[in-house]
Amino acid sequence: MIIKCLFNTTETMLKDRGLDPCGKVQKAIDSEVLRRSDPYVPFRTGFLKKSGVLGTKIGNGEVVYNAPYAHEQYYHNQGKGKQGTTKHNSHNYKCLRGKYWFERMKADHLQDILKTAKEKAGGK
Repeated sequence: MIIKCLFNTTETMLKDRGLDPCGKVQKAIDSEVLRRSDPYVPFRTGFLKKSGVLGTKIGNGEVVYNAPYAHEQYYHNQGKGKQGTTKHNSHNYKCLRGKYWFERMKADHLQDILKTAKEKAGGK
């Protein structure tokens, strides 16, 4: 009795699941990070929030906020602007906007992002 086993290469298996570089899973993760970070990004004119969309190439694996003042806002924002972390009002009860927006978003939504990635890869 002869048994033949044919295996796909690692690259083929990763590509079939969408796990290759710039694949559908990476695109989904990048999109989810941008979408879920949106309520956390400081907002005065909206340009910082838009700079994340403009500066990020979806699927590249990096979310880039390319506003000239993005670095300063990420590390030193006081959270006193519109819907900032120091605000408490009836219209926007969450008031999440402020510094370290990616870290705070990740603490709140990491499991949701991982769930989306698993679904895109065909996992359970």
